Amino acid sequence: MKDFDKQPKEINTDTDVLIALEEVGIADKQIILYNDDFNTFDFVIECLIKYCKHDSIQAEQCAYLVHYKGRCSVKKGSFEELEPICTVLLEKGLTAEIE
Repeated sequence: MKDFDKQPKEINTDTDVLIALEEVGIADKQIILYNDDFNTFDFVIECLIKYCKHDSIQAEQCAYLVHYKGRCSVKKGSFEELEPICTVLLEKGLTAEIE
């Protein structure tokens, strides 16, 4: 049987593409910020502006999402880019992780 006679493998873009990206290390990571009972909205907004480079509206929206949904993705990028930002957020008393 010749190669051009073979049926192409059906690609599931929901899984095959994501797996391929992760295998080559291209997939972005994200910082997830979690709700807590001790940081104020103003402090969270200030940190998002200062360390995640959000504008004031984006920071406020993220703060409300964290409060009402319990978590919010606040920054995307490579692990190398996100690690120092996440470390500073943790040092400031926020609850965050890279996933």
